[in-house]
Amino acid sequence: MAKCSRCGKGGIFFKVNDQGICPDCEKQATEENRLKNLKYETELLQKILSDQQSLYQDIHKKATEKALADLSQSKTQIEVELNTYTQQLQSCKTELAEITSQLEKTNKDVISNAKKLLRIKSLYKSIEHATKVFFQPPYDAEIVPNVDQDIEELLSPTVELKLNCMNVKKLKQEFSDNKKVIVDLVNKYSDRYTTKANKVIYQLIVIAMEAELQNILFSIRFDKLETAIDNVRKMTWKFSRIATEGNQNIANTINKFIGEIEYLYIEAVKIEYEYFVQQERIKEEQRALREQIRQEAAERKLLEQQRKQIEKEEQKYINEIEQVNEQLKASADPAMITVLETRLIELKEQLENVEMKKEDIISLQNGKAGSVYVISNLGAFGEKMFKVGMTRRLNPQDRINELGDASVPFPFDIHCMIFSDEAVGLENNLHKELNDRRVNKVNLRKEFFYTTIDELEEMVYKFQPSATFNRTLLAEQYHQSMSISEVPFEYNAENEVDEEEIDEEDEKK
Repeated sequence: MAKCSRCGKGGIFFKVNDQGICPDCEKQATEENRLKNLKYETELLQKILSDQQSLYQDIHKKATEKALADLSQSKTQIEVELNTYTQQLQSCKTELAEITSQLEKTNKDVISNAKKLLRIKSLYKSIEHATKVFFQPPYDAEIVPNVDQDIEELLSPTVELKLNCMNVKKLKQEFSDNKKVIVDLVNKYSDRYTTKANKVIYQLIVIAMEAELQNILFSIRFDKLETAIDNVRKMTWKFSRIATEGNQNIANTINKFIGEIEYLYIEAVKIEYEYFVQQERIKEEQRALREQIRQEAAERKLLEQQRKQIEKEEQKYINEIEQVNEQLKASADPAMITVLETRLIELKEQLENVEMKKEDIISLQNGKAGSVYVISNLGAFGEKMFKVGMTRRLNPQDRINELGDASVPFPFDIHCMIFSDEAVGLENNLHKELNDRRVNKVNLRKEFFYTTIDELEEMVYKFQPSATFNRTLLAEQYHQSMSISEVPFEYNAENEVDEEEIDEEDEKK
């Protein structure tokens, strides 16, 4: 009978191996040996790991020290380069300031020389015109002054003509420059007459020609430029003939003077006529802007319909997306979930397209065309309070009439009315300049400001050089009311006007 030497089990049919160990004990012995081997390998690996960690720490320490050393060196080098660049930048700034100063001085010299050149050129052209048209033999020709000679400071006219061109800054400057050349020319020829009789004849001719010129300037209208120029030529030839027939001794000098001043008179006519050209251009722009505003109104109406339709479509997609999301939550079928997710992606893409169309419509609805106005009411607010506003009305005068209705005792005077396709930006620029002089600093819709007519004129020309500005505070009804003597007044309740007015356009703005 066999018996296991390890566990002590035995029996007739019990089997043991050559070492007297049963199969169960043999398996257990094998597992113990394998476990022992594994434990040995684990200890070996732990030792290797410990060695690797020590090596890693050494390498990490050395790498960190090297990196810190390199970083410190790089920092020092960067600081040196930064100081160098800072010094170079400061030097460049100093040089730029010097160049800018020199440029400003040069620009001032250029402007001054350009004005001087323009006056010399005008004088030269008038002399050239006189030489070609009025210089006739056998009279002795006088020496033409040297145009390269510097001209002394020109005299300014004592009386400023109330012409239309005086309402436009650029034309006013051109007319004044031309007038200075005329005054200089008159004074130059006045010194050539030594006898009292000849000097009186010359002075009478000058006075008469100036009066004739004023009549021609006041009678200028659009499309009448050639007529006005012909009138100037007829006038100069008339006085040339009168002077020649009156005194042959001064005929040559008078003819030269009239020939030179004819050119300057024609220039004055052209400057005055330019005002009517600009006014006609403004009218054309107004007509175009009115048509644009009409088209924008029609387009806004159409866009509003499209916007409503888009919003309905947008809501439809939103509702459908919500329904699909609910179905996704309730569904457990993988195939159905896939179909619903695909549909959800399609709906979101369609919704995104609709939202983009909606944004485009909103952008198109925001038009900027309109009229910026500057108005005053001397009788109601005094001479130092003005209103600067903007209207989108097709006829901006309707807005002015509305402002001067029952809420104020007198109508408003219009100093400037600018039609622009960027009216919103122009109004904002003017309001920024006047912001610290607002009358009502709480309600910014009340667009009244404390300022002067000179400051407003300069400001308008700054942002709109081609604008027309009327400096006169007419206040016709106010002055008439002040001049009328007091008369008994009989009260009639039927004539009473409600003073409360709702400014609908201001509220919308």
